Amino acid sequence: MIVSVSSQTLHSIASSLQHRIFDLRSSAERRLLESSFPQKNMSAPLSRRSALKQLAGASALVASSSLLSSRIEAAEAALPAEMKHRVHHSVCKWCYPDISLDALCAQAAEIGLTGIDLVDTADIPTLQKYNLVSPMIWGIPGGITKGLNRLENHDAIVAFFEKNLPLTAAAGFPNMICFSGNRAGMSDAEGLRNCATGLKRIMPLAEKHGVTLCMELLNSKVDHHDYMCDHTHWGVDLCQSVGSERFKLLYDIYHMQIMEGDLIRTIRDHHTYLAHYHTGGVPGRHEIDASQEIYYPAVMEAILNTGFKGFVAQEFIPAKKDKIASLKEGVRICDV
Repeated sequence: MIVSVSSQTLHSIASSLQHRIFDLRSSAERRLLESSFPQKNMSAPLSRRSALKQLAGASALVASSSLLSSRIEAAEAALPAEMKHRVHHSVCKWCYPDISLDALCAQAAEIGLTGIDLVDTADIPTLQKYNLVSPMIWGIPGGITKGLNRLENHDAIVAFFEKNLPLTAAAGFPNMICFSGNRAGMSDAEGLRNCATGLKRIMPLAEKHGVTLCMELLNSKVDHHDYMCDHTHWGVDLCQSVGSERFKLLYDIYHMQIMEGDLIRTIRDHHTYLAHYHTGGVPGRHEIDASQEIYYPAVMEAILNTGFKGFVAQEFIPAKKDKIASLKEGVRICDV
């Protein structure tokens, strides 16, 4: 039987779903969703096609954000009592090559983390076993050096997101990483235009599923020579050029201390474009304790004062023998 539904009825259903979304308990969930519903004149005429599209998008966002919220709540229920619950803590797997993902997940859950950064979609079942999320999925072809700033890389990168973005959304995970690529003689202006062209091909899918692509800001002075997205202002210009709430920046505190300094002012001025944070001690990318120059408690307070509800991931390479003890200390320092 075929049922005829008017565009006005569909519009009403979509509107009700939208209001239902904004009533969700979790503030992190609300922040994830609000950016996907630009303010519109709801009394304006709406075509049947537009109403169906709005309804489908709202339904996908409800499912995705509810999964994220439930997994965060489950993880936080097991947190140590001394945790302050103002920060969603995560850790980057690559910093612990001698520890299996299973073992790191178990340790992370015990310490009080709710996420593991920089894993593949194939690792999703392992994280779910420990009620953890991945705040940042990776695996993009070309890696750091061969990125979106070259048009010839776009087809492979788009294909990767077409496959893995729906998997990330189905798991309820919020973000996926991407990179600009190296300059290799290209001007920053040309690279920005090319990156925007490639990202605009992916944004409709990201917006549909409620997953944010995050380009990481990296230093080109010490670790990633010739990398293009090496200053906050370039990344912000790219965000503005793309023009979607589903494209933001991964602000790596370690890298930007090396390139720019002035961390707190930069975070305050550009926080609307920053979806995720990584830590690391300067110099050396080791522990974030008193052996290095960044005072992380002040930086963390500045991040929280912007209203940030996302994740902060420890991405330092432990220099001390007890690597898990170093991770615990890093989390304690950032748990302001």
